[in-house]
Amino acid sequence: MPLKPFYNEMYEPDGSVRPQYAGFAQWLRDTPPERIAQERHAADLLFHRVGITFAVYGETSGTERLIPFDIVPHVLPGDQWDRLAAGLRQRVTALNRFLHDVYHDQEILAAGVVPREQVEGNSQFRPEMVGVKVPGGVYAHIAGVDLVRDADGEHYVLEDNLRTPSGVSYMLENRKMMMRLFPELFARQTIRPVDHYPDLLLETLREVNPRDVADPVIVLLTPGHFNSAYFEHAFLAQQMGIELVEGQDLFVQDETVFMRTTQGPRRVDVIYRRIDDDFLDPLAFRPDSMLGVPGLLSAYKAGRVALANAIGTGVADDKSLYPYVPEIIRFYLGEEPILRNVPTYLLRKPDDLAYVLANLEELVVKEAQGSGGYGMLVGPRSTREEREKFRQRIVDAPERFIAQPTLSLSVVPTFAGDSLGDRHVDLRPYVLSGRETRFVPGGLTRVAMRAGSLVVNSSQGGGVKDTWVVN
Repeated sequence: MPLKPFYNEMYEPDGSVRPQYAGFAQWLRDTPPERIAQERHAADLLFHRVGITFAVYGETSGTERLIPFDIVPHVLPGDQWDRLAAGLRQRVTALNRFLHDVYHDQEILAAGVVPREQVEGNSQFRPEMVGVKVPGGVYAHIAGVDLVRDADGEHYVLEDNLRTPSGVSYMLENRKMMMRLFPELFARQTIRPVDHYPDLLLETLREVNPRDVADPVIVLLTPGHFNSAYFEHAFLAQQMGIELVEGQDLFVQDETVFMRTTQGPRRVDVIYRRIDDDFLDPLAFRPDSMLGVPGLLSAYKAGRVALANAIGTGVADDKSLYPYVPEIIRFYLGEEPILRNVPTYLLRKPDDLAYVLANLEELVVKEAQGSGGYGMLVGPRSTREEREKFRQRIVDAPERFIAQPTLSLSVVPTFAGDSLGDRHVDLRPYVLSGRETRFVPGGLTRVAMRAGSLVVNSSQGGGVKDTWVVN
């Protein structure tokens, strides 16, 4: 079954340039190809020099890869972004309310809006968090919401990332790169800024400190330099002016977290953690973890330290919960969802399972708890052999999978070799939740660098673009 025609972000169906791209299109026409090639080469060198890489697990050729950067931006008109921003605020607010509810009164489960077994039987549900008061009642302080555009030109939410969403450092470096290489593009039009994101993030983290002190001690907890997103951990800590720490740098005493320093122990108020729940505290979760801090959960439950994001947020971004988010919004906010979901089949349901098995060649099938583009089948791009192998995986454990129609992801012209070609993109805005909801305009645009590919993840060879919101 062929995909529907793609929505081209830059060009109308008649070939004319969309208004938001007028400035860039004019620059493209006026700029000699030699200069464009020169600046593309300069961008690659700068990315190398800054160390903007992504570790790829399982690679035999090397542990790190340069993320491809494309100089053609992904441009959104201001009014379109404003609608997306309203939808993002609504969605993340409702998901935070949901998380508070499932760990406290469980009203939504009692009402039958979300099946109880869908939550309590989920491996990301943490019984240890039931009844725990988290600072400010906020669970997902940093959320990355993946948006895609179908052939109808409408934006859809593809998935919610509420555990340890990554990629924001690339958004910031993409903008610095474009402003350095092409200052004239920014002088000719009003492009909304993104460079204040670290300030917004720091303010959000300060707001949730449990002691409510004016100058809380905040640290960023990383698994270490072997982690795929270590560049980002170091980058954000440096940008916010906070300490980058590993588990061995922290210890718990009297249900209080301390950081080892050359001047002696220093109390820690807020931990921006980039370590998954399972590895945070070997006394509470995986005893073999060398990454976490023994006793951290006890300090957290005692209300003596804040964690961003909270333990247990994964239950709200599991792909099997995704179909319920519109009802979650209605239940907690009494509003109709501004942003639409992609229709989704839950393979634990017999009727959905039967339909998906009969139509594998037309659907995208994903692991409910998968990420990074791994463990998925893109039906229209798969071979018969690939489908049959995947079919067996589904039959063996249908509850582990969801399926969705294959979207005709929108395209943005992208340099492939020496020429421009259409490549599929998605957009990940970042939503910060503290005493208020904050975000910078736009987000990280990821692009599938291979012709025809619908997989934009960096771990699968995807690249990045700067995202412009123009007035």
